Amino acid sequence: MSLFSAPFDPATDTALVTGAGNGIGRAIAQALVGEGVRTVFADISAERVSAAISASERPEHAVPWVGDLAGLDACDALLAASHAALGEVTHFVHSASPPRREADHALAVDRRTWQEMHAVNLDAGFHLARGLAKRLIAAKRPGSFLFLTSLHAGTPRNLPHYSTAKAGMAMLVKELAKTFGRHNIRVNALVPGAIAAGGFVADASLARHIPLGRLGEAKDLAPMALTVLSNKLSGYATGAAFVVDGGLSLTNWFEAPVLEE
Repeated sequence: MSLFSAPFDPATDTALVTGAGNGIGRAIAQALVGEGVRTVFADISAERVSAAISASERPEHAVPWVGDLAGLDACDALLAASHAALGEVTHFVHSASPPRREADHALAVDRRTWQEMHAVNLDAGFHLARGLAKRLIAAKRPGSFLFLTSLHAGTPRNLPHYSTAKAGMAMLVKELAKTFGRHNIRVNALVPGAIAAGGFVADASLARHIPLGRLGEAKDLAPMALTVLSNKLSGYATGAAFVVDGGLSLTNWFEAPVLEE
């Protein structure tokens, strides 16, 4: 049997993907159900969830959930719904993130925008991962978690609410990997580059900074995401950050923002 055949076991593997209504989260969730993995598609938009599931290769394996993960009550509701639908959730992908606007630089971003960005990315990510891990530990089952971070966890983005949230997630991955590893639960980060999907509207001219010569697409991330999630393919990888950016991180392409007088 090929090493790359059957990376998941549909009889035992289940998944929860946040931000599954669009962009990278959607591509990963669709790839998981394509492998026969029963997967909760969680998103803030019912319309996007429905469209993502309908466009999946095997929609019968998808479970919709709609809610705003900026609140921990919603996170608790998502955990309850996921366990009711799937039992133990063995694979978790945290891709949900509020949209970001170039106008929200350090002198302009308001308190609500700051708090929402951290709540959805960092607070929800921690709350959901810990809740899922506790169940897996009690059941003595392995797991694999994947957080969507950013190149801007380490490189300024002119959007401090976004970059600091992603930097926090990058350290959260390491903290959880260190704590959960003894229970055979792996935690890793996927680090996208300029992916024209979801909350990022890319200027086509950005491609000149990318060694591979083009902007990325959500589908460019899904194969790596599934490889890292698979305990068969990446069973000895934890606490790692896997960059998929076409080489964009080889340069720092952002200039300081122009501030009005």
